[in-house]
Amino acid sequence: MSHVVIQVERLGKRFRLGGAPRGTLRDSLSQGLSWPLRRWRGERPPPPVDELWALQDVSFEVKQGEVVGIIGSNGAGKSTLLKLLSRITEPTEGQIALEGRMGSLLEVGTGFHPELTGRENIALNGALLGMKHSEIRRKFDEIVAFAGVERFLETPVKHYSSGMYMRLAFAVAAHLEPEILIVDEVLAVGDAQFQQKCLGKMQEVGRSGRTVLFVSHNMNAVERLCQRALLLEQGRLLRDDRDVRSVIKDHLFAGNAANASTEWQNTSHAFDNPWFVPERFCLTNLDGSLAEMPVSNDSETYVQIEGEVRVFLPSLRVGYAAFNDEGTLLYWSCHNDEGPERWPRLRPGRVVLRSRVPPRLLNEGVYRLELISSLVRQQWLTQAGVNAPGIVLNIRGGLSDSPLWHQRRPGVLAPVLAWTVLAAPPG
Repeated sequence: MSHVVIQVERLGKRFRLGGAPRGTLRDSLSQGLSWPLRRWRGERPPPPVDELWALQDVSFEVKQGEVVGIIGSNGAGKSTLLKLLSRITEPTEGQIALEGRMGSLLEVGTGFHPELTGRENIALNGALLGMKHSEIRRKFDEIVAFAGVERFLETPVKHYSSGMYMRLAFAVAAHLEPEILIVDEVLAVGDAQFQQKCLGKMQEVGRSGRTVLFVSHNMNAVERLCQRALLLEQGRLLRDDRDVRSVIKDHLFAGNAANASTEWQNTSHAFDNPWFVPERFCLTNLDGSLAEMPVSNDSETYVQIEGEVRVFLPSLRVGYAAFNDEGTLLYWSCHNDEGPERWPRLRPGRVVLRSRVPPRLLNEGVYRLELISSLVRQQWLTQAGVNAPGIVLNIRGGLSDSPLWHQRRPGVLAPVLAWTVLAAPPG
């Protein structure tokens, strides 16, 4: 029977927000005694110190050979947990016990020097990650082939594209051979083809009997790779279960799809950038009123996106992606779907975009819609499955009033298609 290699007991991490930095006792006495004089001069008191518990009272254990997914919303404490396990930072409270050599893929590419060639950076980065010189030499050709940068080995990496740079960095890190591997969102690097290679490499690591902790916003990857899932929310461990799909559903729909929100508003002033800032993302009726869930599958629903365009850019694209309750991407739609001739160019100022969800497009069920925005072929502003705000579409009711309709048909899509009888026996 496998033995425990990671033991976490009542783990907590607290951060100080705002206020003056901590100093010595002498500094504190000096500031206290001089405060009346400074107040007389009109100085303001220092702002109060606020504290944030990024993690609180987290306990779990992992056995040798387990592949465990860690999921949760942005700010849930996932990366903080991995940094504590990797000894990058110290816990405020609680204990961590580890057994075996550990490797961490937390920030892919850390340690690369832009002036050095690809060949030199493989040696440098491998050494920083704990690989021996003989190990680097033995795996060199495999690393280069995995990254697909054979032609550019003697070129300084400052001339690499961002995709080439990240592929090489991941290839070096992925060829570590520790007993415990900690992975944070590495499947977001590169194009779709390379992401599949990354996924295959992670599966290979899991099958080798090594212990893996895997953090990702890609729910398909979590379900495919992991035997067990931990769900973090606001620094606390909500679920620890081997039913990975069930944990994913709890994460995507906050445990209660019927009461999940049909409207998101940017009250925290998130996603600030120089191009487009989303303000509201919601489901509406034709008259603009907020739709009430569940909606009938025979009725129309509208996805509405409101925001501020700060500068005119023809490459700006805004839309949404639809996921089912297993985290599978069903489709995405953007305001430029009808092609270059009918691509609305968004001018600076407040814009309101609306898209119709046709009746009978999706089957009865619960779906998560995530707002996406980007500069085409340049960068994401809000990326589905990574940092996009989401709302929930809950569809109920049959597709037909026919008395023959007794239960919903299986599948995600539920089109009602026209049929014509071209040939049939007489009678």
